[in-house]
Amino acid sequence: MPDGPLGQIGPAGPRAQLFNFATIRGIIYRQRWIVASTIVLALLGGLIVTLLSTPVYEASAKVAIKPFGTAVVEGQEVMQGYSPIQIYDYIATQTEVIKSRSMAETVAADLDLASRTDFIGENIEESRASGMSDEQWRERKMQIAASMLTSGVVADRSSQSWVITVGFRSTNPVLAAEIADAYADAFVATGSRDSIESNKFALEYIKGQIEETRTRLAEAEQVANSYARSSGIILQAGGTEEGSGSSTLTAANLTSINSRVASARAARIEAEQRWRAIQNLPAAELPEVQASGVLQGLVAERTTKLAQLAELRQRYNDDFPQIQNLLAQLQVIDAQVERSGDDIKASARSQFLVAQSQERALEAELASLTGNRLVEQDQQIELSVLEREAQALRDQLKSLLDRYNQVNSAANLDPGTISKIDSARVPRSPFSPNIPKNMGLAFVLGLAVAAALAVVRETLDDRVRSLDEIEEKLGLPLLGHTPHVEGRDLDALGTNRFSALMEAYSSIRAAIDFSMPRNRNVFQLTSSQASEGKSTTAVILAELFASLGRRTLLIDADLRRPSVASLLDIERPKIGLVEVLLGHVELEAAVVKGVHENLEILPVGEIPPNPAELLASRELRDFIEKYRSEYSLIIFDSCPVMGLADAPTLASLVDGTVFVLESNRLPFGQARSAVRRLALAGGKILGVVLTKYRALEAGQAYGYQYGYYEYGRDK
Repeated sequence: MPDGPLGQIGPAGPRAQLFNFATIRGIIYRQRWIVASTIVLALLGGLIVTLLSTPVYEASAKVAIKPFGTAVVEGQEVMQGYSPIQIYDYIATQTEVIKSRSMAETVAADLDLASRTDFIGENIEESRASGMSDEQWRERKMQIAASMLTSGVVADRSSQSWVITVGFRSTNPVLAAEIADAYADAFVATGSRDSIESNKFALEYIKGQIEETRTRLAEAEQVANSYARSSGIILQAGGTEEGSGSSTLTAANLTSINSRVASARAARIEAEQRWRAIQNLPAAELPEVQASGVLQGLVAERTTKLAQLAELRQRYNDDFPQIQNLLAQLQVIDAQVERSGDDIKASARSQFLVAQSQERALEAELASLTGNRLVEQDQQIELSVLEREAQALRDQLKSLLDRYNQVNSAANLDPGTISKIDSARVPRSPFSPNIPKNMGLAFVLGLAVAAALAVVRETLDDRVRSLDEIEEKLGLPLLGHTPHVEGRDLDALGTNRFSALMEAYSSIRAAIDFSMPRNRNVFQLTSSQASEGKSTTAVILAELFASLGRRTLLIDADLRRPSVASLLDIERPKIGLVEVLLGHVELEAAVVKGVHENLEILPVGEIPPNPAELLASRELRDFIEKYRSEYSLIIFDSCPVMGLADAPTLASLVDGTVFVLESNRLPFGQARSAVRRLALAGGKILGVVLTKYRALEAGQAYGYQYGYYEYGRDK
């Protein structure tokens, strides 16, 4: 909201929670009488209904459920495939079977209830339609009996065991026990019959599946054999290929050639590496030459000749015949060694070339077989699919044959999955009416209705109750609040300076003092309606300000129903505010002194015929300006806002307005309208004083109401 007079009534902050503990506690306290009366009426109604109800007896029998049965031979578990998490679902299903209409018809037929007047009533014949045959009438009575059984049977399962309690409720205790037993027997018989019939059905079903699977297997084997013949796939026993029990001839040849290619490649690499190693080495450095005994002899002989040659050259020159002979021999030896090295190199090169040729030939054959094998693999994939289908049918046929033998052995056996463990006994006391249960239900129902009524009343009731609601909904600061005080105690508490009432007003006085500067010392107190504590607040605040040594003038500005004089227990004079404003007397002659030190009272003398015009006159404005400086504080006790123009008019003249609001009386809408009128008139609202505050009705604790203002006092 923008700044200005209207902006004072905007939201003051975030809204509090709609419901909290204090709110609920306040609702309970405020609506305690309607809550209590509603609960009492509900309990009385429950008691009356209980005492007038016809007694109903309940008899119960117990049956045990064995979801897995007792397997005497293999195959009895055909219909018992329940997982552990489904067991209680299965038991819950069985309870619904017990309460079904088909079970009721079975029990009605077993006990011949259609002809028993103790069950269907002695006056049943009166409802027979004219023209109905005996057979039709008996069928009709059977339907009536089944409906009565369905409405009276109960079935409860335990969460800790596999036991179902089968009960029946009737006004006849003997009949209730008889029917409960009949229900248990019929349920046990139904379970046995269903188990045997389920095995027979399974037997027929499996037999049909066996015939169908045999036909499909023959067709699948024929298709696989025809495809292998047309594709030319030759199988070898003992293979390990995935999806087949044997390998093909092409696959075996490919495996062999692949192994030979690997060996040839290794031989070629070895020969090539040997040739590369000796290709550029001198003959004498070849490992083969160094390892040959013959060549080692030639090398030793050459070494000897060189030694002889060196010795002769020391004495002769190269033309000496013996030296020439040694040189010739050395040439022959060198030629032999060189020739031997060349032969070794040639042999290594030949081995390399042969290994290379063999590798190329084998690789060519491998490439050819690989292409054939790839084509054959595509064909073999299709063949594997056909063979897997045939094998699956073989396994299925074997499983069906085994299952058929098991079920055939167990077809006529009763697995005993349902058994009766307790028979029904004739009840001695009625099941209904149950006084504690009915009273508890009546209490809960009454509490619910009372809560609903309380909530409705609270929703429609928009009165001001709590302190937080002032700032939240009116957007004005809370100057303080006063506790609720009975009228007979007001005088005693007003004279006790340490009473809760006076402590509260002292706090309000301090808040007002801090809200107004000393040079702005004129304010009025007003309220929405009469009797909200406005005048009482004005008188007490004036006395508190005066007790602080501040010269205070209290003016009774309620020119319609003045009350300041009566509150101060003084006689209303003949002259007062009206006479002073009209200039008939001076202020000094009209004020009442001696009530309290530093406090002067200007009451209302004669009630004028035109209060609104008098308060809007220039004389009142001049009066305020004239005496503002003579008094430390001037307090106007104005009339209520709603329906009158006095308080809004005076609000525009004074320095501030204190809005007095009675707790738990005025709707928020009316209080907000009053505040808005004051703001529109240009008045400055200092805050709100909440009077007659009841802490319990606002949801505060008991100790808050009676102990908040007791701080520092001996209790």
